[in-house]
Amino acid sequence: MTSVKNNFLPPGLVSNLEEVLLSKKKKNGNNGEDDDDKKTHDKTVESAEPSTSDSVDNSDNSKPIVLVTNGDGIDSPGLVFLVEALVREGLYNVHVCAPQSEKSVSGHSVTLGETIAVNSAEISGATAYEVSGTPVDCVSLALSGALFSWSKPLLVISGINRGSSCGHHMFYSGVIAGAREALLSGIPSVSISLNWKKDESQESHFKDAVSVCLPLVNAAIRDIEKGIFPKSCSLDIEIPTAPLTNKGFKSTKQSMWRSTLCWQAVSANRHPSAGHFMSNQQSLGIQLAQLSRDASAAGAARRLTTQKKNVEIESVGAAAKSNSNRVKKYFRLEFLDKEQEDTDEDLDFRALENGFVAVTPLSVNLHIESDTRAAASDWISAQQPGNQESSSTQS
Repeated sequence: MTSVKNNFLPPGLVSNLEEVLLSKKKKNGNNGEDDDDKKTHDKTVESAEPSTSDSVDNSDNSKPIVLVTNGDGIDSPGLVFLVEALVREGLYNVHVCAPQSEKSVSGHSVTLGETIAVNSAEISGATAYEVSGTPVDCVSLALSGALFSWSKPLLVISGINRGSSCGHHMFYSGVIAGAREALLSGIPSVSISLNWKKDESQESHFKDAVSVCLPLVNAAIRDIEKGIFPKSCSLDIEIPTAPLTNKGFKSTKQSMWRSTLCWQAVSANRHPSAGHFMSNQQSLGIQLAQLSRDASAAGAARRLTTQKKNVEIESVGAAAKSNSNRVKKYFRLEFLDKEQEDTDEDLDFRALENGFVAVTPLSVNLHIESDTRAAASDWISAQQPGNQESSSTQS
């Protein structure tokens, strides 16, 4: 559903090209530009620099700007179905800035000191870019003013994620980190996850999840414009496995629920094809990250070689002296679900398992203030189907 346009050359390279062209003219004794040279120069600069139509959104500026990101990658059905639904509403100026690959367990990590690539992408009706970084990179870049012509959308939506982000999973979750980064920048945000279960969930459930959460998103945008949306918190929306049979919205608290981190040894003779043993969701992102690390290490090793002789380079790209006695082992991490004993019905995972759409207010503080939680709880309760009409009349 998403296709990538041609990459743009970096501004530094554009400048270098211009200097080369200028020096060539001076060398030939021609300080001016004849028609052919001018055409060549213009064509070079045009192909190297982003065009106005690609870098600036030309949609209706009177509509509120909504930024969408996620942790599963820009091609994931959860994001695509959500963006398509927002576009169909016709009420918003929809922008997308999402990871080009799966980053669902990246937490609040950023790409520091390395260059990331940004490619324009096609999602009908939206201005979209894919980024070779984390969800936090995507949101931070989008809000910086360097990518879009604006730096403050009305709302940031992160999702829809494949899999629950309840409890301690919030600390690992890339989709929640994207929403949290917006909150750190003072922008209202929501994160959305579908409680995906193997052998039970289907891709069509993402469409159902969109139909469930869209009224809540519309209400959030409406009340942000009115100034009555809960402040100083981000809302995490957890949608049950069978979205259309949900029992309604429920204001919940973050639980202590977490999966067990299970490390499994991988034999050395199986390591070359370790990607086969990784989950389909994670293998590509992990392999690309490893390739990036190896390339960086190899580059560092080459720089060291030019300064110091007799440096041996390992095949994995690390610079070190050969040592046949070294032991190298390989491990693979998995999340394993475990039984939960807490029966508090107001906890996120318990409400989700009971068929409710669990909506949890999150703060950048370790403990959300009681008045903030109360305000968020009141707002969530007002969005129940029977209460929406009265809520829409508030000023």
